[in-house]
Amino acid sequence: MDRKYSLEDLIHIVETLRSKNGCPWDRKQTHESLKPCMMEEAAELVSSIRIYNQTGNAENMREELGDILLQVMLHSQIAKEEQLFTLEDVIHEISAKMIRRHPHVFGNTTEGKRPEDIPADWEEIKRREKEGKTWIESPLREVPKELPALTRAPKVLKKVDELYHAGSGYEENIARLEAAVKTLKGLGPEAHNEARKEIIGDILINLSDIARQYKIPQEQILTDRIDDIIERYEPSGKP
Repeated sequence: MDRKYSLEDLIHIVETLRSKNGCPWDRKQTHESLKPCMMEEAAELVSSIRIYNQTGNAENMREELGDILLQVMLHSQIAKEEQLFTLEDVIHEISAKMIRRHPHVFGNTTEGKRPEDIPADWEEIKRREKEGKTWIESPLREVPKELPALTRAPKVLKKVDELYHAGSGYEENIARLEAAVKTLKGLGPEAHNEARKEIIGDILINLSDIARQYKIPQEQILTDRIDDIIERYEPSGKP
């Protein structure tokens, strides 16, 4: 039976790929050039979880987790070459964060605590962690632009509600939604698309806020609806 490769083996493999006599493609990669790779690999991992749920076969998930791990290794190796940080630093950072964010598990802080209090503690710990971080422009701008809009919107809206007490209630959102739809219906065919874009933006953000308030995962429900359409027109999986 062939031996199993270890983490140490993988570290050596990545170092070799990035070395002078390594792979030309791997050698020329940067943090910036690898961004699309990470996004693609993350989507493929999510897909593998769906496949596992449907089939009970975890082989694809194991493979895709390996691809995610390779991205972590490549970024860490590039950072090491740039004298920014090492893989060991990455491991230390996430280990310390998990211990810090779970005092109810790793520390004696559970006395008198109710389970519903723990999320509040988590948010307070995260808030303290971010104090003094120079790359955080503001509470709203710390939500990454790179997130899909349906994921980013509820995060921004939640912060608006918590920090500025400016969130809209359900009835207000419904009223705005109805008004926006009425305005959209009133646009004639000659209307400029810029007007339509603004109104559709109002509709989408109000729908997003309603979904947020009810903790409905927007990316997932839209994905499910897309799949429903595909199944309606291609029930056999073929056109």
